[in-house]
Amino acid sequence: MKKWLLPAFAALLVLLAAYVAAGPWLAIHGIGKAIEQRDAARLSRYVDFPALRVNLKARLDDQLVRRAGSDLQSSLFGVVALGVAGRLTGAAVDVMVTPAGIAALLQGHGVWKRATGDTADGDTWGPPAPARPLQGARGRYESLSRFTATRRLDGGGEVVFVLTRQGLRWRLTDIVLPSGDASG
Repeated sequence: MKKWLLPAFAALLVLLAAYVAAGPWLAIHGIGKAIEQRDAARLSRYVDFPALRVNLKARLDDQLVRRAGSDLQSSLFGVVALGVAGRLTGAAVDVMVTPAGIAALLQGHGVWKRATGDTADGDTWGPPAPARPLQGARGRYESLSRFTATRRLDGGGEVVFVLTRQGLRWRLTDIVLPSGDASG
């Protein structure tokens, strides 16, 4: 009995390591399925919405300040305008980056796809073509607890989806949007 204990324990460790290593790919697949099925509850298993909101707000605030430039930042009107714009983008992120907000976006996506005739079977009344934001993404481990999936956009920019390991699970915690300028 004891001679089977060590190999069984080693096999269990190998399976656990394989599961953790495959975790980002499983999470990407889960996100894709949840979006395709428009299942916001399932999506919340793969997305850390509080972390994603914080990270997106910080990125959008940074882009806003960079695009404003030093002239606008140095004037009183500019400071007030940036403050208002920052609050508006923060409020938009708070509303949209939730399971309910994503469900509304997916519903709107379905209506838009039907209105433009972009359906799965070409029939106007058919199901809309599913959104596939991670299709064709290149994955890369940046550390033992950070994985990025980069998707090139038609316009030449890239969107980077950042997944972070939380225990044994991997969840989407950040999205790096294209900056829109050549300096990055």
